[in-house]
Amino acid sequence: MRPSPYSVNGFFSSLSAGLNELDLSSNSFMSLQFLQRAMALLRSLHSQLISLVKKLQLPAGERWLDEYMDESSRLWDVCHVIKLGVSGMESYNSRGSDMVSSLEVWHRNPNPDLALQALRAITLCRREAMRLEEENRVLAETKLEPDSLRLDDERAFSGSRLNGFNGFRGVLYALRNVSSFLLLILIWGSVYCCPEQGNLDGSAFYAGGYATPMARLQQRLLGEVEGLGGGPGTLLHEFRASRAATEELREELEKAEAEPDVAAGRLKEKLEGLKDLFLTLRIGTENLIGQLDDLFDEIVEGRKKLLDICSHQ
Repeated sequence: MRPSPYSVNGFFSSLSAGLNELDLSSNSFMSLQFLQRAMALLRSLHSQLISLVKKLQLPAGERWLDEYMDESSRLWDVCHVIKLGVSGMESYNSRGSDMVSSLEVWHRNPNPDLALQALRAITLCRREAMRLEEENRVLAETKLEPDSLRLDDERAFSGSRLNGFNGFRGVLYALRNVSSFLLLILIWGSVYCCPEQGNLDGSAFYAGGYATPMARLQQRLLGEVEGLGGGPGTLLHEFRASRAATEELREELEKAEAEPDVAAGRLKEKLEGLKDLFLTLRIGTENLIGQLDDLFDEIVEGRKKLLDICSHQ
């Protein structure tokens, strides 16, 4: 029988199950669909924590409330950076839409003037991608506190400390570690990947059922970074795919004068693929921003609920 999600054991069971489901949820790692699932897990765990506190009947005016407030403030601050980074995609999506429109016009009526306009639109889209990535680099480096994504080693905490407040401290510790990792995924995917952030070198130790799925996800994330040469950048699958497709279209357009019939056929297929990518980017980023706004509302409501619980004790 599965433990109640509103017990300490039930929370840890949900934590492990959520990470397992995230690991198995998408063949396209670091896609918008994957980031939305990571965001949904983050929200679900926060909501479960609030419900668990109500069941534990913790004493009013004690340190546990300060510790929750500190954690929710960290969550708020990092998610605000994520929202700023994701919101920056709007301008890139707009340039991408303009580029696709110019290419479609040229494809319907190939001539040198329209080809020049299409090439100009491609150039503007490429510049926008570079500008966005540079702005997100500055955003990640200046707006994120150095310890905001740190993963802690559980061996640094005594068992008595983790069991404090009827097990609440152990729950909050585990939530903080898992949240740090989920936030790292979201930052690296939607804003900017700085390999030195966090500590994914295996130095942190996690106990309990969530250790195995957490380790698997960490390895997948490290593999994604290594696959790109280990350097910094935005890992979002659709963003990288759209940039690569844009480069291919530019090359096809430049070949069009030499072999117009062959190039036009290849370009049409690539154009449809690029149109789908930008549509996915637009819808996916809008959904992710909506999830972030919902989390902000849930943090405000969670703080209010816990303060109300304490004031009525």
